[in-house]
Amino acid sequence: MIQGDMRDTMLSIRRALRGRCPNCGRGRLFAGYLRQVDRCAACGEPWGELRADDAPPWLTILVVGHLVAPVALWLVKYSSLPDWAISGLLAVAALLLCLVLLPLAKGLFLAAIWASRARSS
Repeated sequence: MIQGDMRDTMLSIRRALRGRCPNCGRGRLFAGYLRQVDRCAACGEPWGELRADDAPPWLTILVVGHLVAPVALWLVKYSSLPDWAISGLLAVAALLLCLVLLPLAKGLFLAAIWASRARSS
């Protein structure tokens, strides 16, 4: 459990990326897909008051764009697939990447906000 004045940011982020409480690593961070718990069931750390707002979608779009764009360029230039197949493939890939990365990004930002002791107003 991380207590006192110093909070290990990297340890907190690693715990949050696994969906666990950044403080203790035992309790769950999310009650649903993106809905965070009000309090950690293991250590009682309040999570309901922290808000990541627009940062997780921003990071998700940034990462997905940087992963999908080179693949799109390569497929358009070197693939013999029809345009509709390339578009469909890229749309499905981008959607799946977004669904996987969005909770990870939210956990990352919640842990970073918590470790820096920043509070939502």
